[in-house]
This record gives sequence, structure tokens and C-alpha cells, in this order.
Amino acid sequence: MSYIQKSLLDGEEIIYLTRRHKIIFTYPALWLLVSAILFGTKYFFVFKPEVNYALMIFSGIFLVAALIHAFMIWVNYLCAEFGITNQRVIVKEGFLKRKTIEVFLKSVESVQVDQSIWGRILNFGTVIVSGTGGVTDPLNMIRNPLDFKKQVQQRLAGI
Repeated sequence: MSYIQKSLLDGEEIIYLTRRHKIIFTYPALWLLVSAILFGTKYFFVFKPEVNYALMIFSGIFLVAALIHAFMIWVNYLCAEFGITNQRVIVKEGFLKRKTIEVFLKSVESVQVDQSIWGRILNFGTVIVSGTGGVTDPLNMIRNPLDFKKQVQQRLAGI
């Protein structure tokens, strides 16, 4: 059971759920590619045995770093939840260090979307929910940010 489902109030229903976009796996994938290239160079080029050994160690270090980074991003991906209910906007991020944001729809003043060119093409971006009292909470790398904004605005129009 997700955090959002556990934290529902009486009579509250989940309207919209989303996660981070899979674009967050780009850097770990690049690290793995660099590791594979470094590892493969020993088969394509003839080096002295000492150079091959050093290259093998260096590519192994890159591989370990890539796997650690990929694991951290994967945990980040699994542990981030963004949801809209009929009463609140609920966000949960983090595994060991948890960050939650729960804003009642009555307190939401505006919802902004920030998308780069790649974000427009691949459909991801940052959603900024502004609450009363000047509270702004950026929700980074969300997939379908315009749908998220539309759902919040539809709920606000119904209040």
C-alpha cells in the first residue's frame, strides 16, 4: 500500500497519481555505457599487459560507480509518489530520509509547470505548487506535468 493510500482522510478519494519520469535513469545509463566502452577497449586495442590491467581496474571502478548510482536513482524512482485527491495535493519523496508535502486544495493559490525543450518532447517537467503563505514546492522530473496541473485546476474549479 502506498503512502498516499495510507494517508487518506475519511471520504477522501485518489483522483490522480503519477511518478517521476524515467528520464532520471539517463545518467546511470551513460555511466554504464562509459564503463562498457572502457572495458571493451582492451579487446579492440593491443596495450601492454600493465595498461590492460590498469584499464580493467579503471573500468571496474566506473562499473561499480554506475551500479551504485543506478541503484540510488531506482530507489528514488520507486519512493517518489505524487498524487491528487478530492481534498489535497500529496507528495512523498525519499526512502531513509522522507519528505512529504500535503497541501489542501483550498490553500493552493497557483500551479506552474516548467518544461525544457526535452521536457516538452519527452513529456516531463517540474510542477510548482504555490500555497497560501508563500509556500512553493517544486516537484521535479514529473511525468505528464500538464496533466497534473490540469487535474489540480479542475479540482480547484470545483471548490
